[in-house]
Amino acid sequence: MAKRGSVPFPTKEQVLEYIRGSDTPVGKREIARAFHITGDDRSALKAMIRELEHDGSIERGRSRKLAPPAALPAVAVIRVVEIDADGEVVAAPETWPHEQPAPRIYLAPDRRSGPAPGLGDRVLARLRRLSDGSYEAKTIRRLEGPGSVRVVGRVRQRPDGSASVEPVNKRQRDPIAIGAGDAAGVEDGELVVVELSPAGPVGGKRAAVVERLGDADHPGAISLITIHTAGIPTEFPSAALTESASAAAPRLDDRADLRELPLVTIDGPDARDFDDAVWAEADSDPANPGGWHLVVAIADVAHYVRPGSALDREALKRGNSCYFPDRVVPMLPEALSNGQCSLVPGEDRACLAAHIWIDGEGRLRRHRFIRGLMRSAARLTYEQVQRAADGQPDDATAPLLDAVVKPLYGAFAALASARDDRGTLDLDVPERTIDLDEDGMVRTIGVRHRLDSHRLIEEFMIAANVAAAEALQKRNFACLYRVHDQPDRAKLDALRDVLEPLGYRLAKGQVPKPRQFTQILKRANGRPEADLVSQLILRSQAQAIYSPDNIGHFGLALSHYAHFTSPIRRYADLVVHRALIRVLGLGGGGLDDEGLSRLEEIARQVSTTERRAASAERDAVDRYAAAYLSGREGSLFTAAVSGVTRFGLFVTLSETGTDGLIPVSTLPEDYYIHDERNHALVGERWGRVYRLGAAVRVRLVEADAITGSTVFALADDDGADLPWLAAPAAARSGRRSGRSPGPARSRAARRTRS
Repeated sequence: MAKRGSVPFPTKEQVLEYIRGSDTPVGKREIARAFHITGDDRSALKAMIRELEHDGSIERGRSRKLAPPAALPAVAVIRVVEIDADGEVVAAPETWPHEQPAPRIYLAPDRRSGPAPGLGDRVLARLRRLSDGSYEAKTIRRLEGPGSVRVVGRVRQRPDGSASVEPVNKRQRDPIAIGAGDAAGVEDGELVVVELSPAGPVGGKRAAVVERLGDADHPGAISLITIHTAGIPTEFPSAALTESASAAAPRLDDRADLRELPLVTIDGPDARDFDDAVWAEADSDPANPGGWHLVVAIADVAHYVRPGSALDREALKRGNSCYFPDRVVPMLPEALSNGQCSLVPGEDRACLAAHIWIDGEGRLRRHRFIRGLMRSAARLTYEQVQRAADGQPDDATAPLLDAVVKPLYGAFAALASARDDRGTLDLDVPERTIDLDEDGMVRTIGVRHRLDSHRLIEEFMIAANVAAAEALQKRNFACLYRVHDQPDRAKLDALRDVLEPLGYRLAKGQVPKPRQFTQILKRANGRPEADLVSQLILRSQAQAIYSPDNIGHFGLALSHYAHFTSPIRRYADLVVHRALIRVLGLGGGGLDDEGLSRLEEIARQVSTTERRAASAERDAVDRYAAAYLSGREGSLFTAAVSGVTRFGLFVTLSETGTDGLIPVSTLPEDYYIHDERNHALVGERWGRVYRLGAAVRVRLVEADAITGSTVFALADDDGADLPWLAAPAAARSGRRSGRSPGPARSRAARRTRS
């Protein structure tokens, strides 16, 4: 039904945008009123809502109200889990049945209810969803009853035998007191886990040590803190270890013999497991002039990790491996991850291999999957391979130059051409690298430079991932896709508003294409606003997740895509292997009916653990960076504003890529409004504007490796608005609806959202 008189019937996207934009869950009546839907059109609206529910875009909550998935109700019981650096109380829902992390809830001050709630306190609160997905809560009443929270921290002993714990979370600054009996035997400076319960002598709570982690000053403590704070499991069950210990290389039997094919692994110098090997040759088919034949061989993890086994259960629980500068927390025990499943040179290894044929422009012509037995010809690094391609081969690459390296680069050139033709989103996000010495201390911090050899492996892996998804899709068999949705319309509108004053046009009303964003990035390259434009485009994008429902991969401009190439470290890839084994009849270890029925649950789990790992890995790098800067307080650095929040500016140092905070309270005297739409802090009185992407000079104030806290201050009142960044008109007026100016500094730390 396209029209109702002069008022068009809303699209699914419009209804979904309305539901997402509401502060609280909404009912069908409210939607009908918002879009002026009456009469027979109510039936069409009801059918549309059912479809949105069916595809998981919305959920029904209390009183059958509608909200985005995993949204919180208008009223809920919440529990305080954090007191941040500004003294703001952060809470979490008391119950949270979803796999993804719960949203942050900021509890507004309430003078009527006495002192601010402490860690572990429970509150019945009225919730309002904010534009960034977090919530603001207003206390209805305090609640009694059970409520405990665990905190990782460093012990500080007192002369009277009591002790306190300094939390390692940089958002929790207040020490936690523990009684003498609860700190018995614990040494000063030791890392511990304490549990706060609502019964005891300390502020009405009991804080007890439940786990001891070791010396906080030990270099290995940095990763240890991160792992325990994130709740990443580190110990394998004995049953899983027993299963992995019995693993042995399979016989050839029905496998294809690939041992004479000079497959090579290409990884970073610090790689600990090798799960993919590559080879290429010019296609001999006269019907494919200029084409290439690729082989991408992947460790056959499904041969060892069978559905329902102890190994399988633990791998799903972990979801993926986690990588830190000094260690790996693997998804699989070492006997597999560094042993039978690692494609080390000169050893027979079971593999699942994709034969892929492309034309001269890199377009996929056909593919075939086999189960094989391979023997890696060499373990090469990206730098080795690049030097060889540039005419400087070493002892390892010289014998492989003509037969292996040159054909790999020939195939890569074709694949890169296809990538350009598709118009992918090319966001080159710098990756920080931490170089440790023999004692585990930070030697240097830098940014990893991307070489053509990195891109080569990336394009080979993408080709194999596309082939895997296509093989399953053509046979109408279920697949765990890697999906990346189009950017949200509201985010695109906000991006457009910021880009247009800078001279960049993003067409309105059209379905966005990744090519459009890449063209803007190319135009901005080399200009003062390049970093700002890149950051804004990155933040406008949806997050890639796993799903049994294929919606394509927006960033790669691909209609179907699945992760196939890293089953040692990603459970999603193992599921894709099992699906291929079953549908192609490649032997044992295929996806069973139970796994097939649980694909949606598995997708949620591995998407959640992926986010957990990414957050923990960033957290560890932040702590190592703080350790590197420790002792350099007072030093000056060049930086760029990489984030703008209500409580200050995040900056990234040009020298090391280290991130840190400039608290709003240290900015030049004024009352600063957080302009979310324009990614700026705007001085209400004097009109100073600090925006995303601005170049600044900063002075290091604090660097704490234990908390990962790196605090800076602007140097010499630097960092005021760049010439090409004008203050928004509303901010220049020096007024905000419903507010009078008031004292500048006294309100600087309060929540401000425009």
